[in-house]
Amino acid sequence: MTRMQEMSLDYHFTVEQEVGSSTYSFFGFNGTAGVWRISALNEAGGWKDRTTVEDMDLAVRASLKGWKFLYLGSLKVKNELPSTLKAYRYQQHRWSCGPANLFRKMVMEIIKNKKVSTWKKVHVIYSFFVVRKLVAHIVTFIFYCVVLPATVLVPEVEVPKWGAVYIPSIITILNAVGTPRSFHLLVFWILFENVMSLHRTKATFIGLLEAGRVNEWIVTEKLGDAHKSKAAAKAPRKPRFRFGERLHVLELSVGAYLFFCGCYDVMFGKNHYFIYLFAQAIAFFIMGFGYVGTIVPNS
Repeated sequence: MTRMQEMSLDYHFTVEQEVGSSTYSFFGFNGTAGVWRISALNEAGGWKDRTTVEDMDLAVRASLKGWKFLYLGSLKVKNELPSTLKAYRYQQHRWSCGPANLFRKMVMEIIKNKKVSTWKKVHVIYSFFVVRKLVAHIVTFIFYCVVLPATVLVPEVEVPKWGAVYIPSIITILNAVGTPRSFHLLVFWILFENVMSLHRTKATFIGLLEAGRVNEWIVTEKLGDAHKSKAAAKAPRKPRFRFGERLHVLELSVGAYLFFCGCYDVMFGKNHYFIYLFAQAIAFFIMGFGYVGTIVPNS
């Protein structure tokens, strides 16, 4: 699970932030290892709690005031990742819902702004928000977990190989190239990200529509050194198995749908999609039954 998160975050830092810094002097400030000028904070209007991504909110407002952002990739700071799937799901909900909600509230303000260039507006609206924060999550889940499996049931609908395999493969490799030490885990990362796209898609729609959980703020649980110190103090007890807490209905439902489509493809299909469908269904079942990031090792 740590390696999966590393691959996603390496792309976020080395591509989204570093490239945004070098080309348009803008990237979404994420609250980690950042230094602000007080004058920039004041001119942008300070911190606001209108969304769950107050750091990104501030960064966009400061950018619209003409402030430039500089990313220093040579400086490295240790950071801790969520240790359990439950904590990671809450984090990803906030990271997907917040930007979508911020886009809804700021898109007109960005368009009407006169202090920054048109190209910078296009970058912030199209590349930063629409592509990475909205379309990426929705397309990943809808296409690979709904539409592509459905083509097995409706053979009249045919997805060309360049759209189903070649282009997505190139995009995936380019996303993962920043983490060469985990390249052998590429297939597992794809399956993991497709499962997480279910929650990110749901959170994106909640943010866009300002539905019930739009302002839900649950601090991401990170065990870290506290877990180690407690483990050293006394022998750890094996956690009680609570089946209901580890059961995730959404993942199991999508997994069942993919498994059914895979079985149908084995019997009647011609494109051999069942290889992917069974693998993706297993990934949904593993996470649906709570067998990923459930128990944190002591060593």
